[in-house]
Amino acid sequence: MPRTGIAHLPLHWGAAPPWLFQRMVRLSRWVVLALVEEMGPREVLRRLSDPFWFQALGCFLGFDWHSSGLTTVVCAAIKEGLRGLERDTGILVAGGKGRTSRKTPQEVEALADSLSFSPGPLVYASRMTAKVDSAALQDGYHLYHHTLFFTTDGAWAVVQQGMNPQTRYARRYHWLGEEVKSFVCEPHAGIISEGVGEALNMVARESEAARQVSAALAREEPERLLRDLRRIAILEMPHRHHLTDADTDMRRLERSLRQAYEAQPCDFQELLGIVGVGPATIRALALASELIYGAPASRRDPARYSYAHGGKDGHPYPIDRETYDRTVQALKRAVMRARLGRRESMEALRRLSLFLTQEC
Repeated sequence: MPRTGIAHLPLHWGAAPPWLFQRMVRLSRWVVLALVEEMGPREVLRRLSDPFWFQALGCFLGFDWHSSGLTTVVCAAIKEGLRGLERDTGILVAGGKGRTSRKTPQEVEALADSLSFSPGPLVYASRMTAKVDSAALQDGYHLYHHTLFFTTDGAWAVVQQGMNPQTRYARRYHWLGEEVKSFVCEPHAGIISEGVGEALNMVARESEAARQVSAALAREEPERLLRDLRRIAILEMPHRHHLTDADTDMRRLERSLRQAYEAQPCDFQELLGIVGVGPATIRALALASELIYGAPASRRDPARYSYAHGGKDGHPYPIDRETYDRTVQALKRAVMRARLGRRESMEALRRLSLFLTQEC
């Protein structure tokens, strides 16, 4: 059956209890090891980039199906579970929540030093995915979590999340490197959350003209554009179209436009990658592209389970610790036996998977 549907992710405060998180670490470790053993590290990245599979994994680990905290805790559990096993699994993890997310490039570079691979493309992918979902896609959610899963040969997936404090909902963004043909044109593997109606979507296919005009405007002297923007600011425009003194600091905008002008970006992706070019600059260029040059940006919002062990808040029932620990041990034995050439357990898991698929 097709994997379609809607997931609402309300913000939940608090943390997973230590006794549960440690189990999540162990179970996620053996889930990933089993997948690597059967399908290889790239398949793990493909699954993590699927928002519905990721949600189901969170349920399997014992988290609440609808909670925004599922994203941060599942990523943290996988990161901790694979720590020290990078050579064994071929999968590396960097980033996390809050300040940790901003250390992703340094973590990638440190892993590159120890495992001897080139960090440059991975660091670029990390920065561009964050820049797209914070500046090029302005949907009312502010990023606070960013995790990069990758291999030493350059394959990668990103799971990041933003929050909307007004609605108390979160939105999760999934990326898969092998499917990204362009960082600035329909690049996501999936986005899951409550819809917000309109959004400034500069990475929509229908925003191509606006991207081209925005890059061209950034290559011109900023003074003319700033004059036009000041005139536009007094117009009454629909929600999210207008610029006012309350949400745009013209002096800061001028500095950003000056930085863009000095960099002379050849296209929108290069413009977006300039340090200092953020949501306000992209919004201003999109507005000018539409109102002055007739190149409108898209307003399309791009967003489009099951329990094994219970949920941490007791829904639909409290965590069954004994069953949870047996699951960890079963997966561990299956992986260890497979690596010793005894694949009966892994074959049994595969047959069960096929049976369940046929039943569905």
